[in-house]
Amino acid sequence: MVFQDFDIIQERRRQERQRKLKKRLIIALVAIFVIAGIAAAGALAFISMKNSSKKSEKNKSDDNSKADDTPSPSFGEGASEFIKSFCEISTFKDYCANTIGKTLEENPQSATQPKELVKSFITKTTDELDKAFTKASTFELKTDVERKAFDVCKEVMANAKEELQSSVDRVGTIEPGKLPSNGDLNTWLSAVMSYQETCIDSFPDGPLKNDFRTTLNSSQVYTSNSLAMVRQLSSLMTLGKEKPPAKRRLLQTKFPLLAKGGYPSWFNHEERRLLKEADDDKKPIPNVTVAQDGSGNFRTINEALAAVPQKYGGRYVIYVKAGIYDETVIVPKKMVNLTIFGDGSQKSIITGAKNFVDGFPTYQTASFVASGPGFIAKSMGFRNTAGPDKHQAVAARVDGDRAIFLNCRFEGFQDTLYTQTHRQFYRSCVIAGTIDFIFGDATVVFQNCLIYVRKPNDNQKNIVTAQGRKDKLETTGIVIQNSKILPEEPFKPLAKQFKNYLGRPWKVYSRTIIMETLIEDFIDPAGWLEWEGDFALSTLFYGEFNNTGPGARTDGRVKWAGRRDINREEAQKYTVETFLKGTWVKEAGAPVRMGLGS
Repeated sequence: MVFQDFDIIQERRRQERQRKLKKRLIIALVAIFVIAGIAAAGALAFISMKNSSKKSEKNKSDDNSKADDTPSPSFGEGASEFIKSFCEISTFKDYCANTIGKTLEENPQSATQPKELVKSFITKTTDELDKAFTKASTFELKTDVERKAFDVCKEVMANAKEELQSSVDRVGTIEPGKLPSNGDLNTWLSAVMSYQETCIDSFPDGPLKNDFRTTLNSSQVYTSNSLAMVRQLSSLMTLGKEKPPAKRRLLQTKFPLLAKGGYPSWFNHEERRLLKEADDDKKPIPNVTVAQDGSGNFRTINEALAAVPQKYGGRYVIYVKAGIYDETVIVPKKMVNLTIFGDGSQKSIITGAKNFVDGFPTYQTASFVASGPGFIAKSMGFRNTAGPDKHQAVAARVDGDRAIFLNCRFEGFQDTLYTQTHRQFYRSCVIAGTIDFIFGDATVVFQNCLIYVRKPNDNQKNIVTAQGRKDKLETTGIVIQNSKILPEEPFKPLAKQFKNYLGRPWKVYSRTIIMETLIEDFIDPAGWLEWEGDFALSTLFYGEFNNTGPGARTDGRVKWAGRRDINREEAQKYTVETFLKGTWVKEAGAPVRMGLGS
């Protein structure tokens, strides 16, 4: 697939923008030459100075643990101004300045090469990650739970290093005036931050978890600075030109779904219509077929995955005939552009029952895992049947970049769908659960979905979302658009006996937007629930726009600074076109609304 962004604008506007751009280029180029001259002179002065240093004031991370005690060097006047400008948006300005200073000392010419500065930050992040993991490997693991948690750490740290290397490689290919399309760098570095949090979260509360948090703090600081530098690089490389939010109202494209369905008997006509969007008789030609009765190429999905060629040009398609497949299915990261489609989300079902109570970290409880970039699932069901007593029990975990799920169903209780990292799109899906049942730190949009709240245990509350954005510069968040948030039919008579909320902040910069969505009256008027005390209440962002239904009234909502009704202009920032840079969704042939509704 080709992944690019295309701005469709009128010719007259295009010509007017070109004239303005030429003027800006002239002004900006003059400014850059001036700054470069000052920076280079300052860098030379900096090298010639005696490297006197003093203890820098230590920045604190979100959990109030400290990074390393590396002192900030003294800079020449020109270099200092350059560094101050470059580190302006960084959360950890001292460590940002220190890294740039060392880079200038080793390579003065990097003052005129922003790409080299950005690469130095990402490389430093890798170095810090290696140091942290080397230290963590010496920790004593006393229980099976701790050993499983460390296995998670090894896996996600390997993923993080791969993303960092990809980021370094991508920065090196940037040409003057051009940037990678679709925000790859922001996406990959956001994933690096999330992977480190996943490692920490895999351990049960206690001293060992705290040790891992402290050990990884320095690498998280440098990940944050790398995100900041990528943001600044964008500014320098595009000479201050930002892409304006789209103002067109785009109609959805049409694409035939793949199967008739398997809808629950209690779906009404409107709900069936929402999930059934086009022709039922058109299916892609599969490379292989999985059938439990022996009528296909394989009897299990894992056998089919094991037979996928290591190098395959194009999209590899696996057709899963109706049946309940009780197997843990993992689509690995190396398996790119894979499609799995079934006979309906209530017919072709992957199921499992791993859970937290039985000794598995949340990360390892998933019945299905999609890690391969460009993954597509259609007309499939994913279940975790552990039940509400078993706490965290994931039906599907997704960390593959540009993942698409169409007409799929996710069933569980606590932590049903783990949207872990990268860019994801869900269309005409059903997600059912109780506590935090849509959670993670991906950049994800749910469109035309049915979100069902189920009956929890008697002492539990229901929370639809728990978004896990750790750093304010991450480009992640959960967006629910043109969907329905409803009590599951068996839960309807009891729904008002329980507290039901739209979301709560899993991490300090949690971000969730609900727009153009029907919200039934079982949702508590407060709308949102705190995680613990005042944690994240001053840093989260929860936006609501143009929702309908009795549960959509916002006059009784919590009064947190970050919870607010947003206007159309701000809501546009969270559409598929803008938030996901979603041309890749259209090019995959998925039905999608790129912008807002009417």
